[in-house]
Amino acid sequence: MEKEIRRILEDLHSKKISVEEGMKELRYLPFIDLGYAKIDSHRRMRTGIPEAIFAPGKSKEQIADIVRKTAGRDIIFITKADESIYEEVKNFGNVSYHKECRMIIIGKNEANGKKENYRGYVAVASAGTGDIPVAEEAAVTAETLGSEVKRVYDVGAAGIHRLLDFKDVFFNADVIIATAGMDGILPGVISSLFPAPVIALPTSVGYGTGIEGLAAMLTMLNSCSPGMAVVNIDNGFGAGVFAHKINRKIKQI
Repeated sequence: MEKEIRRILEDLHSKKISVEEGMKELRYLPFIDLGYAKIDSHRRMRTGIPEAIFAPGKSKEQIADIVRKTAGRDIIFITKADESIYEEVKNFGNVSYHKECRMIIIGKNEANGKKENYRGYVAVASAGTGDIPVAEEAAVTAETLGSEVKRVYDVGAAGIHRLLDFKDVFFNADVIIATAGMDGILPGVISSLFPAPVIALPTSVGYGTGIEGLAAMLTMLNSCSPGMAVVNIDNGFGAGVFAHKINRKIKQI
């Protein structure tokens, strides 16, 4: 990779390529090949979102090795991680463990500690207290990337009147993440009441016929309320990234 970067810089210096051409080449530099993992170290340059490590299925040693090869290049998300993984990587510097949503964040984003000057914010709602871990994964992701987040938890269908006490939060949001398991109707209700686009986030919370979130996801996919998109079951990280991208684009309008 170093050889390729040097070649691009030399071509820029000799004016063989333009700055725009150089940036295009840098976005698609070779990945870091560890054999068991191929690290996409330039994802942020292409998409605005850094590489993330999905912890399940990987050993602690593999995760630590990936972090070792990438620490300092960009912020690192490790999702669905338990405390044993945190213990393995906690000495790499600027490491935080968000226990409730089982997310490890390594490094410091340029937006950390200060919110970007976006016009608005991301609202994150959960139907029940049991959905909070997945909602928090979405909220922490969007916050870490630089979006302001406002949380409203436990306002689901069993007592839908609770939702209306927070109508100003939802009405003024640029994008809303609505998290629900069981019957999964909260995102459709929110989409029918408020103008912001809604990201429906199904969770695996619920009794047996909820089929580990499948029933909630199907409810969301079959909603008659327009203006709503659905991510996968328990994919708080994906919902947080999606919400941040919407919020970031609104800033540019």
